[in-house]
Amino acid sequence: MTDRPDHDLLCTPPPTTGPPTSDLAEILERVLDKGIVIAGDIKIDLLDIELLTIRLRLFVASVDTARKAGIDWWETDPALSSRARRDALAEENERLRERLDAFESGELTAAAPAGGDGA
Repeated sequence: MTDRPDHDLLCTPPPTTGPPTSDLAEILERVLDKGIVIAGDIKIDLLDIELLTIRLRLFVASVDTARKAGIDWWETDPALSSRARRDALAEENERLRERLDAFESGELTAAAPAGGDGA
C-alpha cells in the first residue's frame, strides 16, 4: 500500500450514471409489442445513369401488432398458409372445370388460349 491519499480514488470504479440496462428478452418484447421499421435504399449509378435501385423495407413486430397495422399478407400467401394454398387450389380447380365444361360443350376449341374466351 502507498501513503498517497488518492490511491483509493484511482482503484475505485466510477459510479454508473447512465440509463438502466435491459436484457435481450425485455428489448425483444418491447420491439415485438410496438414494432420497428427499418428502411433503406441502395442505388447504383454509372456516369449519371441509374443502373439499379433496390428498396428495402423491414417491419419487425408480433402478429397482433402487424394486424393492428393492417398487415396480414402471410394469411393469403399460398407459400405460407395452408388455408390460402387450399383456397388457391380450389380456385384453380374451378377454373379448370369451367374450361373443361366449355371444351366439352364445343364453346372452346383445343387451339384456344388458356385465358381466352374461345374467339
